[in-house]
Amino acid sequence: MFDNLSERLTGIVKRLRGEARLTEENIDATLREVRMALLEADVALPVVRTFVERVRERALGQEVIGTLTPGQALIRVVRDELTDLMGEAGVGLDFAAQPPIVVLMAGLQGSGKTTSAAKLAKRLKENERKNVAMVSCDVYRPAAIEQLRILAGEVGVDCYPSEAGKSPTQIAGAALDQARRQLKDVLIVDTAGRLTIDEAMMNEIRALHAALTPHETLFVIDSMMGQDAVRTAQAFNDALPLTGVVLTKADGDARGGAALSVRHVTGKPIKYLGVGEKLHALEPFHPDRMASRILGMGDVLTLIEEVEQKVDKQKAAKVAEKISKGKGFDLQDFREQIDQMRNMGGLSALLTKLPGVSELPEQMKNRVNDKEMTRLAAIIDSMTPQERRFPAIIKSSRKKRIAAGSGTDVQDINRLLKQFDNMQRMMKKVSKKGGLQALMRGMRGQFPPGGGMPPFR
Repeated sequence: MFDNLSERLTGIVKRLRGEARLTEENIDATLREVRMALLEADVALPVVRTFVERVRERALGQEVIGTLTPGQALIRVVRDELTDLMGEAGVGLDFAAQPPIVVLMAGLQGSGKTTSAAKLAKRLKENERKNVAMVSCDVYRPAAIEQLRILAGEVGVDCYPSEAGKSPTQIAGAALDQARRQLKDVLIVDTAGRLTIDEAMMNEIRALHAALTPHETLFVIDSMMGQDAVRTAQAFNDALPLTGVVLTKADGDARGGAALSVRHVTGKPIKYLGVGEKLHALEPFHPDRMASRILGMGDVLTLIEEVEQKVDKQKAAKVAEKISKGKGFDLQDFREQIDQMRNMGGLSALLTKLPGVSELPEQMKNRVNDKEMTRLAAIIDSMTPQERRFPAIIKSSRKKRIAAGSGTDVQDINRLLKQFDNMQRMMKKVSKKGGLQALMRGMRGQFPPGGGMPPFR
């Protein structure tokens, strides 16, 4: 998400850092570029106008002009205004009410309401330790009811029945009564959508809202809608007292215009981002962190939180103990590390959160490829347990069998084994005295001149 906008803005940032002095002329020139970058990212024109005007007002004041590092000061202004545009502080769900807290999911058909409901249930159960139940009020699509039931089973929460012949308000009312009897903390209500906004749809969801008086009403929108997101957001905001927004399919949207427009139009905070198809792929939205990410400054806090939540600490400790005892790092360990990386969204997702990555050459960034990780996993999966533990036994005939099983070439097998051999040698150095320094010395040759690796003595 925001790939195109980030690329444009980081280019502007690099030029600004070199400015010894900022004047009204070069501030205007910079803001023209910022304006074009936002419009190309599909941000709504009224939002762009407001944003650029606010940056200009602050930039032409004493806050930037006359400072020792005016370029840096202007970058800070842009970052602060981006943060404000997306909603200032990150806002989660409000649990300050008598349980069960009712969360009503609203949005167009195909926006990802049902999947988002299941993702939210999983997150509340695992991260917030809440006792969650779900119900579908989409009486027009039996497949949506069945989908929610299956997803509820996958995340381990109750899904209340949606009886045929009953209205959405009757189904929701019965579910709320059952949630109260079972002492549930949260009831997530999935609603029907339409392909377009129509009065019947809005009347139905107004009636549902009136019957349930939900504590949270979340507007679910596909982030790839672009300019249409503004019109849709406005219609739902006029019909319902929304409390927040869930942006889905953010991983497939390189522009990010919806995220920058919806908050401005509705005045409601973006609470969650859907960043993949898996049920764990729902992230809390932090505007300040996202603004830093857009400007190429990274998002280390989110990275640390993801490691804490998604990395299997027992497996990581087991590998660390193996290495410390000099028992070696085998291909099965490597395969598990690939899975850990996938749980965190893959290498490309990790890179977006690291500071300074935007300034790497494009050729180097392109070499970091999640498809390559998938290929490596397929190769290792085609090996026997013995081959994973003792890669040295993999000779010509075994290589041909593994290549055929993984849909790759023998050259791919050779490349993996060579890379793994180098990695294994480095891991052995870690287990010896002064291991970390030895490891860093071994890695130095893999970095280009000026790559920032400090000398080790």
